[in-house]
Amino acid sequence: MLKLKKVPVFLSAVLILLVLAVSASADSVILNDLNAEKTDISSYKGKAVLLFFWTTWCPYCREEIIMLNRMAPQMQKEGMEVFAVNVGEADNKVFSFVGKNMLTLRVLLDRDGKAADNYDVIGVPTYIILDKAGKVALRRNSFPKDYKSLLKD
Repeated sequence: MLKLKKVPVFLSAVLILLVLAVSASADSVILNDLNAEKTDISSYKGKAVLLFFWTTWCPYCREEIIMLNRMAPQMQKEGMEVFAVNVGEADNKVFSFVGKNMLTLRVLLDRDGKAADNYDVIGVPTYIILDKAGKVALRRNSFPKDYKSLLKD
């Protein structure tokens, strides 16, 4: 049995281990794209990365992904990798949406929602920006107009 004086120390240690476990697992996110090619998000360290978590049924996501599709080429020229991460939908539904909307963005499939969990995504749309070290620098539900500030070293 734990004595009361040791409980805060024990709980603190458990919390620290949980935080470290989440940070470590976020680095190892591997998702398939629409061509069934694996993409390891951690391989982009050294570059800023924008992950846009979305679904086809979300009206806000549909608006945001069209806008992001237009902006992605410029963002890539500025040094940011851009991925649209579909959460939990059937591949054929995502393929159909991408085709109908002529998206050129690189779309990744988070079929089981584990990537969304790794990045603490609560709802869609969600933008996650990883800094050049691969750490979460920004989490928002709307497009981060200040994304350029994260491209600096």
